[in-house]
Amino acid sequence: MLLVVDVGNTHTVLGLYEAKKLVHHFRVQSERGRTEDEYHVLFATLVQLAGVVPKDITSSIMASVVPPLTEPIVRAVRRAFAHDIVVVGPGIKTGMPILYENPREVGADRIVNAIAAYDRVRAGVIVVDFGTATTFDCVSNRGEYLGGAIAPGIGLSADALFTRAARLPKTEIVRPPHVLGRNTVHSMQSGLVFGYAGLVDGMIERLRAEMGYPCTVLATGGEALLIRTESKTIDDVDQHLTLDGLRILFERQK
Repeated sequence: MLLVVDVGNTHTVLGLYEAKKLVHHFRVQSERGRTEDEYHVLFATLVQLAGVVPKDITSSIMASVVPPLTEPIVRAVRRAFAHDIVVVGPGIKTGMPILYENPREVGADRIVNAIAAYDRVRAGVIVVDFGTATTFDCVSNRGEYLGGAIAPGIGLSADALFTRAARLPKTEIVRPPHVLGRNTVHSMQSGLVFGYAGLVDGMIERLRAEMGYPCTVLATGGEALLIRTESKTIDDVDQHLTLDGLRILFERQK
């Protein structure tokens, strides 16, 4: 059984694969103050509660965009499952040409998403990942990682409104009944939901125009399903895209 670990700024997502099938997945907060011992206990407990014997997990791979958490989690996995974990980074075999000016600057999660998306579509594809940041990652028809764009995430933007505007209340990020808000909460929800749908559609149209050929658009991440309902350009949502990318990447190391 393969353990895949996606360490993000807000959440860490774990998946367990039997061959190509995702059989279990877990989501926990990415706590920078959490120790190696705490991650060890947390990971071991999660898999055992899922009915998995730790010794049945024979391999692991991780992508991390939070450097302070990388080493504690590496050591925690080693202790919990008695093997070393593959860490996505410079030197790993991706099977995908990286055409970024400095490939080392590209976040591991962005490369993993691009690999999974191209493996699924086998043609030009754009991935929109709704995380702490909203990222756009473009892959050519030949399977080359071209680059993309980064914008503040919806949650990050909402937090900025709550904390920097004294009279605006903390608001749930859901679709309001109308674009034209008739109260403060609906007005904020309109700006966040419809505003981000407009941001996504505008960016996709510009990216497609620069790439110069048709591209499938796949979305993943926390608000992907919410924004897809309002977007004209998102073709499909895959909430396990990053986990699948890690599985594919692990297979390529063989």
